[in-house]
Amino acid sequence: MPQWSDRSTGERLQLLRGPGITQEQLAEMTGLSVATIRAAEQGRRLTLPTLMKLSAALGADISVIEGQQAPRRQMAQADRSVVRALSAAVHDTAAGILPSDADAPQLHELEAATDRCWNLYWKGRYTEAGALVTPFLASAAARVREQPVGEQDAAWGVLADAYRLAAYVANLVGARDLAYSAIGHAQAAASNAADGMRAALVNSGRAWVYLRDARTDDALRLAEQSATDIEPRFSTATPEQLTAYGSHVNFAAVVASRMGNKDRVADYLSQSHAVGARMGREVRAHGTLFGPTTATTQAVGINVSLGQTGKALTLIDSIKDVSGLAEAAQHRYQMDKAMAQADAKMWDASLDTLENALRAAPEWARHQTMPSVIAEKVGRASTARLRRVSKLIGVRAPIDGGFASATEKSAL
Repeated sequence: MPQWSDRSTGERLQLLRGPGITQEQLAEMTGLSVATIRAAEQGRRLTLPTLMKLSAALGADISVIEGQQAPRRQMAQADRSVVRALSAAVHDTAAGILPSDADAPQLHELEAATDRCWNLYWKGRYTEAGALVTPFLASAAARVREQPVGEQDAAWGVLADAYRLAAYVANLVGARDLAYSAIGHAQAAASNAADGMRAALVNSGRAWVYLRDARTDDALRLAEQSATDIEPRFSTATPEQLTAYGSHVNFAAVVASRMGNKDRVADYLSQSHAVGARMGREVRAHGTLFGPTTATTQAVGINVSLGQTGKALTLIDSIKDVSGLAEAAQHRYQMDKAMAQADAKMWDASLDTLENALRAAPEWARHQTMPSVIAEKVGRASTARLRRVSKLIGVRAPIDGGFASATEKSAL
Protein backbone atom coordinates (compact mmCIF):
# COMPACT_ATOMS: atom_id res chain seq x y z
CA MET A 1 0.00 0.00 0.00
CA PRO A 2 1.43 3.43 -0.95
CA GLN A 3 2.44 5.75 1.85
CA TRP A 4 0.29 8.84 2.33
CA SER A 5 3.14 11.10 1.21
CA ASP A 6 3.62 9.05 -1.98
CA ARG A 7 0.15 9.91 -3.26
CA SER A 8 -0.69 12.97 -5.33
CA THR A 9 -2.57 15.86 -3.74
CA GLY A 10 -5.57 14.97 -5.89
CA GLU A 11 -5.57 11.40 -4.61
CA ARG A 12 -5.28 12.59 -1.04
CA LEU A 13 -8.26 14.91 -1.52
CA GLN A 14 -10.36 12.07 -2.90
CA LEU A 15 -9.52 9.87 0.08
CA LEU A 16 -10.23 12.66 2.57
CA ARG A 17 -13.55 13.40 0.89
CA GLY A 18 -14.44 9.72 1.06
CA PRO A 19 -17.56 8.01 -0.31
CA GLY A 20 -19.88 9.94 2.00
CA ILE A 21 -19.37 13.32 0.29
CA THR A 22 -19.85 14.01 -3.42
CA GLN A 23 -17.82 16.55 -5.36
CA GLU A 24 -20.96 18.68 -5.60
CA GLN A 25 -21.43 18.58 -1.83
CA LEU A 26 -17.79 19.49 -1.23
CA ALA A 27 -18.18 22.42 -3.62
CA GLU A 28 -21.15 23.64 -1.57
CA MET A 29 -19.26 23.16 1.70
CA THR A 30 -16.28 25.19 0.48
CA GLY A 31 -17.99 27.80 -1.67
CA LEU A 32 -15.82 26.67 -4.60
CA SER A 33 -17.13 25.60 -7.98
CA VAL A 34 -17.58 21.95 -8.88
CA ALA A 35 -15.09 22.51 -11.70
CA THR A 36 -12.49 23.68 -9.15
CA ILE A 37 -13.08 20.59 -7.00
CA ARG A 38 -12.73 18.30 -10.01
CA ALA A 39 -9.55 20.06 -11.12
CA ALA A 40 -8.12 19.80 -7.60
CA GLU A 41 -8.77 16.06 -7.48
CA GLN A 42 -7.18 15.68 -10.92
CA GLY A 43 -3.96 17.15 -9.56
CA ARG A 44 -4.11 20.83 -10.49
CA ARG A 45 -1.93 23.04 -8.30
CA LEU A 46 -3.93 24.60 -5.45
CA THR A 47 -3.76 28.22 -4.33
CA LEU A 48 -3.51 28.97 -0.61
CA PRO A 49 -7.12 30.30 -0.36
CA THR A 50 -8.40 27.12 -2.02
CA LEU A 51 -6.30 24.96 0.28
CA MET A 52 -7.64 26.80 3.31
CA LYS A 53 -11.25 26.31 2.22
CA LEU A 54 -10.68 22.60 1.55
CA SER A 55 -8.90 22.21 4.88
CA ALA A 56 -11.80 23.76 6.81
CA ALA A 57 -14.48 21.75 4.98
CA LEU A 58 -12.69 18.40 5.24
CA GLY A 59 -11.55 18.92 8.83
CA ALA A 60 -7.97 18.16 7.82
CA ASP A 61 -4.84 20.24 8.31
CA ILE A 62 -3.23 21.69 5.19
CA SER A 63 -0.16 19.61 6.02
CA VAL A 64 -2.33 16.48 5.63
CA ILE A 65 -3.67 17.58 2.25
CA GLU A 66 -0.14 18.37 1.12
CA GLY A 67 1.13 14.97 2.28
CA GLN A 68 3.49 16.28 4.95
CA GLN A 69 1.73 14.18 7.61
CA ALA A 70 -0.80 11.35 7.43
CA PRO A 71 -4.37 11.68 8.70
CA ARG A 72 -5.46 9.69 11.70
CA ARG A 73 -6.42 6.11 10.98
CA GLN A 74 -10.05 5.48 9.96
CA MET A 75 -11.23 8.98 10.89
CA ALA A 76 -14.09 10.17 8.72
CA GLN A 77 -14.59 13.78 7.67
CA ALA A 78 -17.25 14.34 10.35
CA ASP A 79 -14.87 12.97 13.01
CA ARG A 80 -12.05 15.25 11.87
CA SER A 81 -14.30 18.31 12.00
CA VAL A 82 -15.52 17.45 15.49
CA VAL A 83 -11.98 16.83 16.75
CA ARG A 84 -10.74 20.16 15.39
CA ALA A 85 -13.63 22.04 17.01
CA LEU A 86 -13.18 20.13 20.27
CA SER A 87 -9.45 20.86 20.27
CA ALA A 88 -10.09 24.57 19.82
CA ALA A 89 -12.64 24.52 22.65
CA VAL A 90 -10.31 22.69 25.04
CA HIS A 91 -7.32 24.97 24.41
CA ASP A 92 -9.29 28.22 24.27
CA THR A 93 -11.28 27.46 27.40
CA ALA A 94 -8.12 26.56 29.33
CA ALA A 95 -6.62 29.89 28.24
CA GLY A 96 -9.72 31.77 29.42
CA ILE A 97 -10.79 32.60 25.87
CA LEU A 98 -14.56 32.17 25.56
CA PRO A 99 -16.90 32.94 22.66
CA SER A 100 -18.43 36.41 22.91
CA ASP A 101 -21.89 34.85 23.06
CA ALA A 102 -21.00 32.15 25.62
CA ASP A 103 -23.84 31.82 28.13
CA ALA A 104 -23.52 30.72 31.75
CA PRO A 105 -26.35 28.25 32.45
CA GLN A 106 -27.31 27.43 36.01
CA LEU A 107 -25.55 24.49 37.63
CA HIS A 108 -28.57 22.18 37.39
CA GLU A 109 -28.73 22.85 33.64
CA LEU A 110 -25.04 22.07 33.24
CA GLU A 111 -25.43 18.86 35.25
CA ALA A 112 -28.25 17.83 32.91
CA ALA A 113 -25.96 18.58 29.94
CA THR A 114 -23.28 16.38 31.54
CA ASP A 115 -25.76 13.50 31.68
CA ARG A 116 -26.71 14.00 28.02
CA CYS A 117 -23.06 13.89 26.98
CA TRP A 118 -22.39 10.71 28.96
CA ASN A 119 -25.53 9.08 27.55
CA LEU A 120 -24.30 9.70 24.01
CA TYR A 121 -20.85 8.46 24.93
CA TRP A 122 -22.13 5.20 26.42
CA LYS A 123 -24.35 4.64 23.40
CA GLY A 124 -21.15 4.61 21.34
CA ARG A 125 -22.10 7.84 19.54
CA TYR A 126 -18.71 9.43 20.05
CA THR A 127 -18.89 12.01 17.27
CA GLU A 128 -22.17 13.36 18.64
CA ALA A 129 -20.80 13.38 22.17
CA GLY A 130 -17.73 15.33 21.02
CA ALA A 131 -19.90 17.83 19.15
CA LEU A 132 -21.98 18.43 22.30
CA VAL A 133 -18.96 18.72 24.60
CA THR A 134 -17.55 21.57 22.48
CA PRO A 135 -20.16 24.23 23.47
CA PHE A 136 -20.56 22.58 26.89
CA LEU A 137 -16.94 23.44 27.74
CA ALA A 138 -17.49 27.12 27.06
CA SER A 139 -20.73 27.17 29.06
CA ALA A 140 -19.13 25.42 32.05
CA ALA A 141 -16.17 27.84 31.98
CA ALA A 142 -18.57 30.77 31.79
CA ARG A 143 -20.41 29.43 34.84
CA VAL A 144 -17.11 29.31 36.77
CA ARG A 145 -16.44 32.91 35.78
CA GLU A 146 -19.91 34.07 36.83
CA GLN A 147 -19.96 32.31 40.20
CA PRO A 148 -19.16 34.49 43.22
CA VAL A 149 -15.72 33.95 44.73
CA GLY A 150 -15.93 31.27 47.40
CA GLU A 151 -18.90 29.59 45.69
CA GLN A 152 -17.17 28.13 42.66
CA ASP A 153 -16.48 24.54 43.80
CA ALA A 154 -19.52 22.98 42.11
CA ALA A 155 -18.89 24.92 38.89
CA TRP A 156 -15.27 23.75 38.81
CA GLY A 157 -16.57 20.20 39.27
CA VAL A 158 -18.81 20.49 36.20
CA LEU A 159 -15.92 21.93 34.18
CA ALA A 160 -13.76 18.97 35.28
CA ASP A 161 -16.48 16.65 33.95
CA ALA A 162 -16.53 18.52 30.62
CA TYR A 163 -12.77 18.25 30.21
CA ARG A 164 -12.86 14.55 31.16
CA LEU A 165 -15.53 13.92 28.53
CA ALA A 166 -13.39 15.73 25.95
CA ALA A 167 -10.41 13.56 26.91
CA TYR A 168 -12.45 10.36 26.59
CA VAL A 169 -13.77 11.26 23.14
CA ALA A 170 -10.29 12.30 21.96
CA ASN A 171 -8.73 9.12 23.32
CA LEU A 172 -11.26 6.92 21.54
CA VAL A 173 -10.77 8.52 18.14
CA GLY A 174 -6.98 8.43 18.47
CA ALA A 175 -6.34 12.15 19.08
CA ARG A 176 -3.82 11.35 21.79
CA ASP A 177 -2.27 14.83 22.22
CA LEU A 178 -5.73 16.31 22.71
CA ALA A 179 -6.60 13.55 25.20
CA TYR A 180 -3.49 14.35 27.26
CA SER A 181 -4.26 18.06 27.19
CA ALA A 182 -7.93 17.67 28.13
CA ILE A 183 -7.26 15.25 30.99
CA GLY A 184 -4.62 17.64 32.33
CA HIS A 185 -7.12 20.50 32.39
CA ALA A 186 -9.67 18.16 34.00
CA GLN A 187 -7.15 17.46 36.76
CA ALA A 188 -6.67 21.17 37.43
CA ALA A 189 -10.42 21.79 37.50
CA ALA A 190 -11.02 18.84 39.85
CA SER A 191 -8.34 20.22 42.16
CA ASN A 192 -10.07 23.62 42.20
CA ALA A 193 -13.34 21.85 42.99
CA ALA A 194 -11.71 20.21 46.04
CA ASP A 195 -13.58 17.02 45.09
CA GLY A 196 -11.74 13.78 45.92
CA MET A 197 -14.12 11.63 43.89
CA ARG A 198 -13.68 13.72 40.77
CA ALA A 199 -9.91 13.76 41.25
CA ALA A 200 -9.89 9.95 41.35
CA LEU A 201 -12.11 9.77 38.26
CA VAL A 202 -9.72 12.07 36.40
CA ASN A 203 -6.73 9.95 37.46
CA SER A 204 -8.51 6.87 36.15
CA GLY A 205 -9.12 8.71 32.88
CA ARG A 206 -5.44 9.59 32.65
CA ALA A 207 -4.58 5.93 33.27
CA TRP A 208 -6.75 5.02 30.28
CA VAL A 209 -4.90 7.55 28.09
CA TYR A 210 -1.63 6.01 29.30
CA LEU A 211 -2.90 2.51 28.46
CA ARG A 212 -3.80 3.51 24.91
CA ASP A 213 -0.38 5.14 24.61
CA ALA A 214 1.30 1.84 25.69
CA ARG A 215 2.47 3.36 29.01
CA THR A 216 1.27 0.32 30.94
CA ASP A 217 3.42 0.80 34.06
CA ASP A 218 2.16 4.36 34.51
CA ALA A 219 -1.39 3.24 33.72
CA LEU A 220 -1.36 0.54 36.39
CA ARG A 221 0.14 2.85 39.01
CA LEU A 222 -2.54 5.47 38.45
CA ALA A 223 -5.38 2.94 38.18
CA GLU A 224 -4.39 1.39 41.51
CA GLN A 225 -4.01 4.79 43.15
CA SER A 226 -7.44 5.87 41.91
CA ALA A 227 -9.12 2.77 43.29
CA THR A 228 -7.36 3.13 46.65
CA ASP A 229 -8.28 6.80 46.94
CA ILE A 230 -12.03 6.12 46.74
CA GLU A 231 -12.28 2.69 48.38
CA PRO A 232 -15.43 2.88 50.56
CA ARG A 233 -16.52 0.99 53.64
CA PHE A 234 -18.80 -1.71 52.26
CA SER A 235 -21.12 -1.49 55.27
CA THR A 236 -21.94 2.18 54.68
CA ALA A 237 -21.16 2.75 50.97
CA THR A 238 -23.84 4.19 48.73
CA PRO A 239 -24.59 2.55 45.33
CA GLU A 240 -22.93 5.54 43.66
CA GLN A 241 -19.73 5.07 45.67
CA LEU A 242 -19.69 1.36 44.89
CA THR A 243 -20.21 2.11 41.18
CA ALA A 244 -17.15 4.36 41.08
CA TYR A 245 -15.03 1.96 43.12
CA GLY A 246 -16.06 -1.14 41.15
CA SER A 247 -15.30 0.60 37.87
CA HIS A 248 -11.87 1.62 39.10
CA VAL A 249 -11.01 -1.87 40.37
CA ASN A 250 -12.17 -3.38 37.09
CA PHE A 251 -10.01 -1.00 35.11
CA ALA A 252 -7.01 -1.87 37.26
CA ALA A 253 -7.66 -5.52 36.34
CA VAL A 254 -7.75 -4.57 32.65
CA VAL A 255 -4.37 -2.83 32.88
CA ALA A 256 -2.84 -5.70 34.85
CA SER A 257 -4.09 -8.15 32.21
CA ARG A 258 -2.33 -6.17 29.46
CA MET A 259 0.86 -6.62 31.49
CA GLY A 260 0.24 -10.37 31.88
CA ASN A 261 0.17 -10.10 35.68
CA LYS A 262 -2.26 -12.93 36.48
CA ASP A 263 -1.93 -12.67 40.27
CA ARG A 264 -2.85 -8.99 40.29
CA VAL A 265 -5.68 -9.65 37.85
CA ALA A 266 -7.10 -12.37 40.08
CA ASP A 267 -7.02 -10.06 43.10
CA TYR A 268 -8.76 -7.20 41.31
CA LEU A 269 -11.37 -9.45 39.68
CA SER A 270 -12.17 -10.91 43.09
CA GLN A 271 -12.76 -7.39 44.42
CA SER A 272 -14.76 -6.46 41.33
CA HIS A 273 -17.11 -9.46 41.67
CA ALA A 274 -17.50 -8.75 45.40
CA VAL A 275 -18.56 -5.17 44.68
CA GLY A 276 -20.95 -6.30 41.96
CA ALA A 277 -22.51 -8.90 44.25
CA ARG A 278 -22.91 -6.28 46.98
CA MET A 279 -24.71 -3.96 44.56
CA GLY A 280 -26.98 -6.62 43.08
CA ARG A 281 -27.81 -4.54 40.00
CA GLU A 282 -26.25 -2.17 37.48
CA VAL A 283 -26.02 1.44 38.66
CA ARG A 284 -25.06 4.49 36.59
CA ALA A 285 -23.13 7.23 38.39
CA HIS A 286 -20.17 9.58 37.87
CA GLY A 287 -20.19 9.04 34.11
CA THR A 288 -19.93 5.24 34.35
CA LEU A 289 -22.02 2.14 35.01
CA PHE A 290 -21.19 -0.84 37.16
CA GLY A 291 -22.81 -3.87 38.71
CA PRO A 292 -22.67 -7.68 38.70
CA THR A 293 -23.19 -8.01 34.93
CA THR A 294 -20.50 -5.43 34.18
CA ALA A 295 -18.08 -7.28 36.47
CA THR A 296 -18.69 -10.57 34.65
CA THR A 297 -18.69 -9.27 31.07
CA GLN A 298 -15.49 -7.31 31.60
CA ALA A 299 -13.90 -10.39 33.14
CA VAL A 300 -14.48 -12.09 29.77
CA GLY A 301 -12.28 -9.55 27.98
CA ILE A 302 -9.68 -9.67 30.73
CA ASN A 303 -9.38 -13.46 30.46
CA VAL A 304 -9.17 -13.19 26.67
CA SER A 305 -6.24 -10.77 27.08
CA LEU A 306 -4.50 -13.28 29.35
CA GLY A 307 -5.03 -16.12 26.85
CA GLN A 308 -7.31 -17.93 29.30
CA THR A 309 -9.85 -18.92 26.66
CA GLY A 310 -11.49 -21.66 28.73
CA LYS A 311 -12.25 -19.27 31.60
CA ALA A 312 -13.60 -16.70 29.14
CA LEU A 313 -15.95 -19.25 27.52
CA THR A 314 -17.14 -20.46 30.94
CA LEU A 315 -18.03 -16.90 31.89
CA ILE A 316 -19.80 -16.40 28.54
CA ASP A 317 -21.95 -19.46 29.22
CA SER A 318 -22.98 -17.95 32.57
CA ILE A 319 -24.12 -14.63 31.06
CA LYS A 320 -27.78 -14.72 30.10
CA ASP A 321 -28.82 -11.08 29.77
CA VAL A 322 -26.73 -7.98 29.05
CA SER A 323 -29.61 -5.57 28.38
CA GLY A 324 -28.85 -3.73 31.61
CA LEU A 325 -25.44 -2.63 30.30
CA ALA A 326 -24.77 0.58 28.43
CA GLU A 327 -24.95 0.03 24.68
CA ALA A 328 -21.23 0.55 24.17
CA ALA A 329 -20.52 -1.99 26.93
CA GLN A 330 -22.83 -4.49 25.23
CA HIS A 331 -21.00 -4.04 21.94
CA ARG A 332 -17.62 -4.43 23.61
CA TYR A 333 -18.76 -7.64 25.27
CA GLN A 334 -19.77 -9.03 21.87
CA MET A 335 -16.27 -8.24 20.55
CA ASP A 336 -14.68 -10.03 23.52
CA LYS A 337 -17.03 -12.97 22.99
CA ALA A 338 -16.15 -13.17 19.29
CA MET A 339 -12.44 -13.07 20.16
CA ALA A 340 -12.81 -15.88 22.71
CA GLN A 341 -14.65 -17.96 20.14
CA ALA A 342 -11.94 -17.29 17.55
CA ASP A 343 -9.23 -18.27 20.04
CA ALA A 344 -11.13 -21.52 20.63
CA LYS A 345 -11.25 -22.07 16.84
CA MET A 346 -15.02 -21.76 16.87
CA TRP A 347 -14.74 -19.98 13.53
CA ASP A 348 -18.38 -19.85 12.45
CA ALA A 349 -19.64 -18.90 15.91
CA SER A 350 -17.02 -16.13 16.09
CA LEU A 351 -18.02 -14.70 12.71
CA ASP A 352 -21.71 -14.90 13.63
CA THR A 353 -21.09 -12.95 16.83
CA LEU A 354 -18.88 -10.42 15.04
CA GLU A 355 -21.27 -9.90 12.13
CA ASN A 356 -24.25 -9.36 14.42
CA ALA A 357 -22.30 -6.82 16.47
CA LEU A 358 -21.13 -4.92 13.39
CA ARG A 359 -24.64 -4.73 11.98
CA ALA A 360 -26.11 -3.63 15.31
CA ALA A 361 -23.56 -0.89 15.94
CA PRO A 362 -21.77 0.34 12.79
CA GLU A 363 -21.10 3.79 14.26
CA TRP A 364 -19.48 2.33 17.37
CA ALA A 365 -17.58 -0.33 15.43
CA ARG A 366 -15.76 2.05 13.11
CA HIS A 367 -13.81 3.41 16.07
CA GLN A 368 -12.66 -0.07 17.13
CA THR A 369 -9.65 -2.13 16.04
CA MET A 370 -10.86 -5.49 17.38
CA PRO A 371 -13.13 -6.38 14.42
CA SER A 372 -10.17 -6.49 12.01
CA VAL A 373 -8.07 -8.48 14.51
CA ILE A 374 -10.85 -11.05 14.96
CA ALA A 375 -11.50 -11.38 11.22
CA GLU A 376 -7.79 -11.86 10.54
CA LYS A 377 -7.58 -14.51 13.25
CA VAL A 378 -10.49 -16.43 11.75
CA GLY A 379 -8.75 -16.40 8.35
CA ARG A 380 -10.28 -18.47 5.59
CA ALA A 381 -12.45 -20.63 7.81
CA SER A 382 -15.76 -19.56 6.28
CA THR A 383 -15.21 -17.70 3.04
CA ALA A 384 -18.72 -16.39 2.31
CA ARG A 385 -19.34 -15.17 5.84
CA LEU A 386 -15.84 -13.73 6.07
CA ARG A 387 -16.45 -11.68 2.94
CA ARG A 388 -19.61 -10.21 4.48
CA VAL A 389 -17.82 -9.36 7.72
CA SER A 390 -14.83 -7.88 5.86
CA LYS A 391 -17.17 -5.63 3.90
CA LEU A 392 -18.77 -4.38 7.13
CA ILE A 393 -15.33 -3.63 8.60
CA GLY A 394 -14.19 -1.89 5.42
CA VAL A 395 -11.36 -4.27 4.45
CA ARG A 396 -10.92 -6.87 1.75
CA ALA A 397 -11.09 -10.51 2.77
CA PRO A 398 -7.66 -11.98 3.58
CA ILE A 399 -5.28 -12.71 0.76
CA ASP A 400 -2.32 -14.95 1.56
CA GLY A 401 -3.01 -14.60 5.26
CA GLY A 402 -3.29 -10.80 5.41
CA PHE A 403 -5.87 -8.05 5.03
CA ALA A 404 -5.81 -5.14 2.63
CA SER A 405 -7.98 -2.04 2.72
CA ALA A 406 -10.81 -1.92 0.24
CA THR A 407 -11.16 1.86 0.16
CA GLU A 408 -7.83 2.91 1.67
CA LYS A 409 -9.67 3.73 4.91
CA SER A 410 -6.79 2.37 6.89
CA ALA A 411 -4.79 5.38 5.71
CA LEU A 412 -7.32 7.62 7.44
